[in-house]
This record gives sequence, C-alpha cells and structure tokens, in this order.
Amino acid sequence: MKKLLTTALATGLLATMASTSFAGEIAVIVKTTNSNFWQNVNKGASAAIETHPEHTMSFNGPASESAIADQVALVENAINRGVSGIVLAPSDPEALAPVVKRAFESGIPVTIIDSGLAEGSEKHYQAFLSTDNCAAGQQAAAMMIDEAGTSGKVAVMSYVAGVGSEIGRVGCFVEHLTENSDLEIVGPFYSQSQMATALNQTTDILAANKLVGIFGANEPTAIGMGRALEQSGKAGQVTAIGFDGNADLQDMVKSGTLLATAVQGSFQMGELGVNAVADILDGKSVDTFIDTGVVLVTKDNIDDPVAQNVLY
Repeated sequence: MKKLLTTALATGLLATMASTSFAGEIAVIVKTTNSNFWQNVNKGASAAIETHPEHTMSFNGPASESAIADQVALVENAINRGVSGIVLAPSDPEALAPVVKRAFESGIPVTIIDSGLAEGSEKHYQAFLSTDNCAAGQQAAAMMIDEAGTSGKVAVMSYVAGVGSEIGRVGCFVEHLTENSDLEIVGPFYSQSQMATALNQTTDILAANKLVGIFGANEPTAIGMGRALEQSGKAGQVTAIGFDGNADLQDMVKSGTLLATAVQGSFQMGELGVNAVADILDGKSVDTFIDTGVVLVTKDNIDDPVAQNVLY
C-alpha cells in the first residue's frame, strides 16, 4: 500500500498546495456516528482542529455502516459546498472510490482513515491512516491459540463483508488459525455492525455448537457477542476476544466475559487525519501511510498506560 500511495505525492494537486496555504472547512466523514469508536475519532479530530485555528471542522456520518449510499452522498455534499479538505473512513472500498476521485479532481485533498479504498485509487488521496488490520487479526488469533488450544471450534463474528478493515482483520485471523492449528472455523457471520443482530447470531451459534473460542471483530459485534455469552451462562467458559474499546467492552474484559479486546488508536485516527490534511493545505509533506496501532487489552493490563491511552 505504501509503495502505491507514493504516486499521490507527485500529483499536480500537491504541487499547487506546496506554494499556497489554504484555510477553510475540513470535513470528517466516518462510517457511522452511532458508535463510540467513531465518536472517539471525533474527539481526536476536535483536538487537532484546536491547533489549526485557521480551519473549521465538521463531523458527519450515516446512521449505520451499511448505509453506503448515504456516506457517498455526504462526501458529494462536502465537495459541492467547497470544503478545503476531507478526512474519510470509507464504508465500502469500491463505492467511495469515484467520489474520492471527484474530490481530487476538484482540488480537495483527502486523507483516508481506518479502511482502504479500491485498488487503483491511491493517486486520488494523499495519506492513509489505519491500524494494520491484518497484523491485528494475527495477534488476536495467536492469543486464541495460546488460550483455547489447537483443536475444537472457533466462531468468527464479523460485521460488513468486503469492507477493507474487515478483509484484513477477519481474513488474517482465520488464515492464522488455519495455518497454525487444527481449530475449525464456524462462520464468519455478518452482523452489519448491529449489536442486536450479533447478539441473536451468537445466541444461535452457541446453541448449535460446542465452541472453544469466539472472535467479535468490531465494537457492536463484540458487544452483542459478549451479551449473548452472558445471557447463555457461557461467559468465561469460551475463550472470547473482541475488538475496539468502549466502556461495555472494558467491563466485559474486567468481568472475564472477554479474555481480551483488540483496541485501535481511534482518537489518533481523527487527530492525525485532520493534522495531515492541515499540513497538506499548508504546503507541508505528509507520510503516505501512518499505522495508528492496536493494543490487546486484558484484565492484567487494562489499567496500564499502554491500554488507557487507546481506550475510550
């Protein structure tokens, strides 16, 4: 990805910006506003904009991560009203690519956070900020093997099929288990990032299978998974690993419902994403890829600074 992104640095867009300072609105558009994870991105973006008083910031997103057309419309609206820059977490790599190209053609710099765009889109945005989702999935899988062993069934509770973060996170989790154990994968099942859907799916899966482990790959999915474990009386009996770090998931780690939850630097995505756009507008160079990191938060380290800095 980094090699591909370097083509963006040679564009006329950046050449123009190198000699001109722009001020105006930076539009932060995320996958949904109905999630503590994305609200933590908002907090980071809000903190960043305070250090760039020449700019204002707007924060928006659709009602759900599956409302892809609504997110496309939000980006189109930002372009139409002439924003100075965009920070975008694309819900669908293919559907958002054309509108990012339109932003580029309109002279609006874009930084992409969390999930990548379709291959070939790299020349239309200037920086990509994300957790290395493949590495995160591998870390979660290694912990699963260490705790649950190398045989039995592990259910995979995912969110929206085909999203860039899901492809890396879930794909590499499954691949690592397959290559390093005899664990049988049940799923993946897709909650569409709806907690109630994940709860119902997990309840059914627990009833139909004797599991040794289960993985919930984003915040609403992991919360629904954890609640199903608690309601079924199987909390602590199945090795459960979640993803993201809101208060509900922290409580589940503390209670033992979850062995761990993998937490991304969501605050950093917003903060560094806005800073990158502001730097571009000020004619400064930016890194083409910034890894915002992940921490496996457990009962043992949840109060340590390494965990507290990413929890929200």
